[in-house]
Amino acid sequence: MNPGRSIRLFLVDGTPNGLLTAEIMNWTGHVLTGPRSKLAELVQRPECGRTGVYFLVGPDPDDSLRTRVYIGESDDVAQRLKQHNRPEEQGGKDFWERVCLITSKDQNLTKAHAKYLESQLIQIATQTGRCVVGNGTAHSYNNLPESDRADMAFFLEQIRIVLPVLGFDFLRELTKPSAPTSSSAAVPVSRSPRFTLEVPRYRISAQGQEIDGEFFVLKGSKARAEWVGTERGYQGLFKQLVDEGVLVADGSDHMRFSDDYAFSSPSAAAAVVSGRSANGRTSWLVEGTGQTYAAWQDQQLNIINPVAEDV
Repeated sequence: MNPGRSIRLFLVDGTPNGLLTAEIMNWTGHVLTGPRSKLAELVQRPECGRTGVYFLVGPDPDDSLRTRVYIGESDDVAQRLKQHNRPEEQGGKDFWERVCLITSKDQNLTKAHAKYLESQLIQIATQTGRCVVGNGTAHSYNNLPESDRADMAFFLEQIRIVLPVLGFDFLRELTKPSAPTSSSAAVPVSRSPRFTLEVPRYRISAQGQEIDGEFFVLKGSKARAEWVGTERGYQGLFKQLVDEGVLVADGSDHMRFSDDYAFSSPSAAAAVVSGRSANGRTSWLVEGTGQTYAAWQDQQLNIINPVAEDV
């Protein structure tokens, strides 16, 4: 079992929607995050006068179903954030709704460290594909001694651990079902059995698997050729997957998944496959047994905590 981590969260103004700080035991990094509406308070914090990297996060103006992230670095983050807060026509950025700043508690993070971190973070965010990276062309910065690069590798690892806890998933590694299982992985990957979804009337057959809480539909799975359900629910997601080339035409009767794709729930996956709203907890069946996803999940609970029989 992977060892646990202790993360200390502090609500600066005592409210869940205000400024928040986060720290990990034995890590020199310090995280400060808050909504754009609290920017006037955030830039007065001492952390904003230090060298650090920051993330501007908000919905993508071109696709509201996706998140846009801008990654930057500065010796004076407060001044840089004030610049980003200007209107677009004055050199600012309009899309962002939240900001996240990462500095060092011991103030040993230099400009070179920050530039290196920025470069690595842009590469990671681009590779994971969970967001639209707003930096344009990625650049590479490697002007650090070997020992400093090793220190920054640990620093990056901690950033990738703490950010998802704060609701920022864009750096979280995407482990696809098609990826080989590695026994030497630093963090064990939890995989469910494979599931199938059949719609015989339309000759649709799809395969799925849950990995670390995300439900994937596997590459090669078939889906309905068009959305036939109501103009609500997952219609927008269906169209997005077609536009992005995740769903591609496979003859006149079907669409086909060109790659493994992670959905927020089994029902979202079932709806896209079926072209209409669907209950994924009953539509997906364990491959080989016919057990529903709901029954399989309930079985896992009973294995952990069996129901006591009446005496």
